[in-house]
Amino acid sequence: MTGSRKLVIVVEDDVEIARVITRTLESFQFDVVHLTHGAGLARKVKEAQPVACVIDLGLPDVDGLQLIRQLEDSGVAVLAVTGRGDLADRIVGLECGADDYIVKPFEPRELVARLNSVLRRMNKTESAHTVACFSGWRFDLDALCLISQSGKRIRLSRGEEQILEIFVRSPNRVLSRDHLLDACKTNEDAFDRSIDVRISRLRQKLGDDPHDPRFIRTVYGCGYLFACPVEWTKA
Repeated sequence: MTGSRKLVIVVEDDVEIARVITRTLESFQFDVVHLTHGAGLARKVKEAQPVACVIDLGLPDVDGLQLIRQLEDSGVAVLAVTGRGDLADRIVGLECGADDYIVKPFEPRELVARLNSVLRRMNKTESAHTVACFSGWRFDLDALCLISQSGKRIRLSRGEEQILEIFVRSPNRVLSRDHLLDACKTNEDAFDRSIDVRISRLRQKLGDDPHDPRFIRTVYGCGYLFACPVEWTKA
């Protein structure tokens, strides 16, 4: 990277689309590395340390969803790009840990806007209290990870971190799905299943039984409730 310019890796096999994305990102002061294949992406991420990866899901050598899974614990923002527009594919993309999702055809500046939105969430201002403690768990908001009672560190995606932060800041309060959608500033218009997907992933990472959850309870017809007292401390 040059100076304060941030590096983005674009994984896109369509050369013309990649050229448009690259030119647009560079015009907004990003440095760009373009890969036409997914093989070796994890190694490249480790070497180059980008702030984000823009990944086409329809690559010739590997499914883009597989790449997103590989990057889930990397700390790198992921924007999925695809021609797949149906609801099932969007849900799968979120389940794999993508931070946002954009469907072709799209305006290049929309991609930049979504990418900047994800990066702003990643770089939110550090608060005086950054660790939420509940029922033996510690949630480090700056490191985007959960720490279990045994000390095991569990990485969260940006979407999971958003939802958990909302819950720990409003414990023992019923939050509607609409409230969660608005608080997350999600780009998935009328796509409230994205909230359910993130909550399902959080329950798995917390070891919460979906049929009898201890932490994140479903209040049918109303929304969700985080059923634990929370104490705040410094990292």
